[in-house]
Amino acid sequence: QVQLVESGGGLVQPGGSLRLSCAASGFTFGTYWMYWVRRAPGKGLEWFSTISTGGNTNYANSVKGRFTISRDNAKNTVYLQMNSLKPEDTAVYYCAAASGRISPGRLNYDYWGQGTQVTVSS
Repeated sequence: QVQLVESGGGLVQPGGSLRLSCAASGFTFGTYWMYWVRRAPGKGLEWFSTISTGGNTNYANSVKGRFTISRDNAKNTVYLQMNSLKPEDTAVYYCAAASGRISPGRLNYDYWGQGTQVTVSS
């Protein structure tokens, strides 16, 4: 049974930091590209970060320089370090997995997590 379980969300003040984790099981994690996607209140899904099987990363302009994606294949886990958080980062954050590269905006991943809420507010 495939599972992606996000954790680490919560309430943080503007300028603060959070680290999200996504624990994977039920598939060969090291052979999958991993993605982070979010849905802000009243808006659609937004891709913002990718990490390849080889560790190459890609970011949307909205988070570049503030967010860092990483993976630990030994732990079957992908991480998202979020710094300098802004109120507009408030969203439900999802991790997703695909057996190959998915272009930003396509969102047709093989597996999805259930999401974790991140709220940036004073």
